[in-house]
Amino acid sequence: MFGIYLKRELGRRKKAALVIALGLALGIALVITVSSVSAGMSKAQDKVLQSLYGLGTDMTVTKAQSAPTSGSSGGPSFKFDAKSSSSSKQSSDRVMTQGGQALKSSLVTKVADQKGVESAVGALSLNVTKVNGSFTQGKAQSSSGSSSSSGSSGTNGGGQGQPGGGTSTGQPQVQGGGANFNVNSYSVVGVDVAHQGLGPLASMKITSGKTFTSAQTSAKVALVSKSYAKEKKYKVGSTFKISGTKFTVIGIATPDSSESTTDLFVPLKLAQTLGDAKNEVTTIYVKATDSKQISTVKKEIQSNISGTTVTTSADLASTVSGSLSTASSLATSVGKWLSIAVLAAAFLVAALLTSSAVSRRVREFGTLKALGWPSRNVTRQVVGESIVNGLVGGALGIALGVGAAYAVTAISPKLTAQLGSTSGGGGGMGGGPGGGGPGQQSTQNTLEIALTAPVSLTTIGLAVGLAVTGGLIAGAMGGWRASRMRPADALRSVS
Repeated sequence: MFGIYLKRELGRRKKAALVIALGLALGIALVITVSSVSAGMSKAQDKVLQSLYGLGTDMTVTKAQSAPTSGSSGGPSFKFDAKSSSSSKQSSDRVMTQGGQALKSSLVTKVADQKGVESAVGALSLNVTKVNGSFTQGKAQSSSGSSSSSGSSGTNGGGQGQPGGGTSTGQPQVQGGGANFNVNSYSVVGVDVAHQGLGPLASMKITSGKTFTSAQTSAKVALVSKSYAKEKKYKVGSTFKISGTKFTVIGIATPDSSESTTDLFVPLKLAQTLGDAKNEVTTIYVKATDSKQISTVKKEIQSNISGTTVTTSADLASTVSGSLSTASSLATSVGKWLSIAVLAAAFLVAALLTSSAVSRRVREFGTLKALGWPSRNVTRQVVGESIVNGLVGGALGIALGVGAAYAVTAISPKLTAQLGSTSGGGGGMGGGPGGGGPGQQSTQNTLEIALTAPVSLTTIGLAVGLAVTGGLIAGAMGGWRASRMRPADALRSVS
């Protein structure tokens, strides 16, 4: 009986039911769209962070650069040992650690033993500046002039010691010569080949060749980022030298997203030899046993290992700027409050329309009460109709919201993300391999990310909950009004 009457009454008032459903649908669709875009922003931000410190890394441990000693400028310097032959080309590599002060390799084990840490691995970040070219030796030339003599007696008509009157008029001068040199700077990261699943290689995919094996701890092999390989025309099997050490390219590494901030990857032991940093690392990558306890693990490491800087992904996320940051702020602040306002307005409109519909059905409800319907049955009837309207509105809202989210994903607008490091600051993930940490002054990495708007089951569940809630709110107001009607007053009214 209830179902039949419900179906008949909704069929009689299709337009009113559709208006209520559409109002709820618009509010729910906006909530789905904003939630999906916000999730896309978080996903894009995660891609930015993963491209810098590796997938699965929850935090990094670094140490800030020490202040320059008294009397030293603290600026970069370069020593060049030129060869004696002016005709030969000169070449020299300057290899320096970057990304913070060096840490002892033994600290990696100490960090791994901390409570809440699942694994830890060290990496050494280097910057190589290669200078090559040649010097050209200048030639000494003396200028000379001529003068005429008056021919006094006792002379042969020439100047002193210069037949024909020629005299020296100046000191010899060096003319010509100079130097022509090219400077090439690139980043090299020493990775622990036995633990590649955590750290700088975790976010890279080998698209050509192969990666390191656990036995290549001292092998003179390297992985090259796709962009650097294209620039230098490297391919698998190509060779290059760093400070006289010859390396063979065994693979081309492509980042999962955006561009790589590291040019070359070599085994950690070789990197330590190149950088004169035996048993040292610049960054320790840490994975926690529970992602919800990252802040607790951070405090644990800081309290037990003094002098280090522990940076989590949340700390690094706060430094992301560019259009990604702007869009994220809009989605999380303006979008959230706009969704709440529209949803509240939709609920209010639905409640008012339901209440208005009840006032036009005074005679109908009065007759039902006169026939013996209790007030709870009348209330149940109104609430049932409102819930159906809410579910219809929810279905329409889900369809509209999912359609809008898929449209955003299909268009995939490009967002730029900039992650800057503080000048000479205190380490952190930005000081990781190629990340522009304390070893680099005011370094900024600009990455381009395609925005997506993933729709999760949680978002769909939220939409269904909002639809039911909207129906209950509208039905409660209309049912309350209908339950207060007296049969005698209702029958005297004409609809």
